[in-house]
Amino acid sequence: MSAGSTPGRLRRRLRARLLAAALAGVLLVGVSGCTEDVQHRPSVVVTTNILGDLTRNVVGDEAEVTVLMQADADPHSFGVSAPQAASVEQADLVVHNGLGLEENVLRHVRAAEEAGVPTLAVGESVDPISYAAGASADEPDPHFWTDPERVRRAVALIADHVVEHVRGVDKAAVGKNASAYGAKVTELTSWMRQQFDAIPAGQRRLVTNHHVFGYLAQRFGFRIVGAVIPSGTTLASPSASDLTSLATAIEAAGVCAIFADSSQPDRLAQVLKRESDVEVDVVPLFSESLTAKGKGADTYLRMMRANTRAISTGLSTGQPHCRPS
Repeated sequence: MSAGSTPGRLRRRLRARLLAAALAGVLLVGVSGCTEDVQHRPSVVVTTNILGDLTRNVVGDEAEVTVLMQADADPHSFGVSAPQAASVEQADLVVHNGLGLEENVLRHVRAAEEAGVPTLAVGESVDPISYAAGASADEPDPHFWTDPERVRRAVALIADHVVEHVRGVDKAAVGKNASAYGAKVTELTSWMRQQFDAIPAGQRRLVTNHHVFGYLAQRFGFRIVGAVIPSGTTLASPSASDLTSLATAIEAAGVCAIFADSSQPDRLAQVLKRESDVEVDVVPLFSESLTAKGKGADTYLRMMRANTRAISTGLSTGQPHCRPS
């Protein structure tokens, strides 16, 4: 023991060091708790931007919603970055369309499932139909969002899964959001039916860029004459015989317009137009992706209203090239 040290001083120093260590431990626990709160903010990852819009309306401010697909992208071909792929496996819930739609992203969804992340394949849960014709005949059709009644069901499904799997959300708030948005979708259905009822039954014939409006046709009484790309995916290509067969069908049906997705070049539709002897318009629709803000279809509700107006105008008997069957 040194000359300046006494048992009393040593005890006081020891108590001071112990107190300092205890305070440091409290501070570390506090910092760790804050970090944990930030890291565990509820997170929902959604693959496509149409489903992203539905999910954001359901979730509101209750969780972070990350949408992988950019505006004006093609759901059949878009890819994700490494950070986006990581966000899928770190989510509290992954919402995807399923039925083979997100062809380049499904492996990341499967990896998240294997890691124990809850997932919701919305298209598989809203009574899907199958393609009636073309290269995809009898395969399940993933384009359910063209039927707003199925979208209303999808909204309820998303709300149920958010409440069940996403920690920390206010269940009542999520339920209220889903109910309010579901009412808007129901109103949309009524408005669309009113608009389409003005089109004579004989004029309700659709030719599209690829098979995308089967659900709309079923809900509102349209007949699908055919598609320029006779498949459920934009990644397929038509043959010369496919175009010839479709041109013949168009002439026989007296089709007024070909509807092409606004996010894709309408070159094939223009080629088909030249191949047929019937005068037809090529009308752009927002069929598979929302647009950037302010570009006409930046929400699901705006997209469906824009498409309804375009179809109603394109098939109107007031157009000089439209003729009854």
